[in-house]
Amino acid sequence: MTIPEFKNQISGKTAAVVGVGVSNVPLIKFLLSLGANIVGYDKREKQDIECYDELVALGASFYVGDNYLDQLMSHIESGKYDIIFKTPGIRPDIPPLLAAKERGIEITSEMELFLKLCPAPIIGVTGSDGKTTTTSIIYELLKASGKSAYLGGNIGTPLIAEIENITKDDIIALEMSSFQLYTMNQNPDIGVITNITPNHLDWHTNMTEYINAKKNICGLNSERTKTVILNADNDITREIAQEVSGIKNTILFSKNLLPDGVCIENDYIDLRENNQTAEKFLNVKDIKLPGTHNIENYMAAIASTLGIVSSDSALHAAQTFGGVPHRIEFVRELDGVKYYNDSIATTPARSKAGLSSFAQKLIVIAGGYDKNIPFDEIGAIINEKAKALILVGATADKIEEAVRNAPNYNGEVTIIRATTLEEATVKAKALTTPGDVIILSPACASFDMFKNFEVRGNEFKEIVAEFE
Repeated sequence: MTIPEFKNQISGKTAAVVGVGVSNVPLIKFLLSLGANIVGYDKREKQDIECYDELVALGASFYVGDNYLDQLMSHIESGKYDIIFKTPGIRPDIPPLLAAKERGIEITSEMELFLKLCPAPIIGVTGSDGKTTTTSIIYELLKASGKSAYLGGNIGTPLIAEIENITKDDIIALEMSSFQLYTMNQNPDIGVITNITPNHLDWHTNMTEYINAKKNICGLNSERTKTVILNADNDITREIAQEVSGIKNTILFSKNLLPDGVCIENDYIDLRENNQTAEKFLNVKDIKLPGTHNIENYMAAIASTLGIVSSDSALHAAQTFGGVPHRIEFVRELDGVKYYNDSIATTPARSKAGLSSFAQKLIVIAGGYDKNIPFDEIGAIINEKAKALILVGATADKIEEAVRNAPNYNGEVTIIRATTLEEATVKAKALTTPGDVIILSPACASFDMFKNFEVRGNEFKEIVAEFE
């Protein structure tokens, strides 16, 4: 669908936007510019909503506060809306949205609208871990190859704000979450799943629902998605590969040698076809980002850009790309002690990958919001990699239990509690000697104490910056 076609469809119609967060503010502006009547709904009060006064001045109206869903239900029952855009974090089975569905009202999202209107090819990336870095690497690879590229989705400004500038000659690197994919009816041209491990089980009803949401990126019922990139080393994505291989062009990536796919061969990321090396891309020693997981991220990114990115472009990106903030981000060195911010480690699997990137014993700050994910694997890796563990947040008890119950527990890890991130960081510093590394690696989401992992990571960096 083109933008003029959508304008003819939406102009004069009344649309509800449920959740006026980062992704929906540019959506509201775009819809208003096309002549739609927009009503926003949000639990927050108006003073807490970004651009509230500006949006009202542009013509939007709002219902805010604790009873916003009651207001939405009343307006749906009165037949007020032609279409509803919901924020990703709101489940589609809440009563007002179920009532809207029964009345035949279209329920969609900013991401779905972008996919519908975007004239450029889209490489969509999802996964439990590594999706942000992989999407960013794809973007860097495309830029290094001289392509006009856009980076978006869960990264930075929602791309609906750029939709009128994007042409068919551009390429989009788009990060997609399970929340966005859960009810998605639009698909990317290339779908990438970095891996799937337990995550967001506080939102998804069970692991099966979570897996199926991720699998939507494969576009099994869509002709648009031609190619799917999957991790051969992950049990769940390997099973998905068996399901999609007869339907889509399926490319596997692996740390192990593959007969066909992108893999490691003699320290090089290679493309192999029919048990032979078809193309050599990159020596893993040239990758600036630390950790085996980032080698996997590069393999996924290279697999998704085959035919576009040369070995020279891959080398340039690998040697210059320093990573995304809050992902094993070096903060500073003080008195011989290095501080790293890995606030993006919102799952045990992500934290395990980050801790495994270091050869030495670490002082680890962990804990946060409980997403109902098992902590078994984090217990074992902490016993292996940590000399001390400072626990904070709602999951502190569960993480300590996992450490003590791990098969490799020997009592050598010093375990300390703190009530705030600042207290935890100060206590971590007190345990150091020159040569030590302190890392914020929560293994949990941040919502018990912070708005998101970025806010948590920024506070950690501010605390460390003030140390003398």
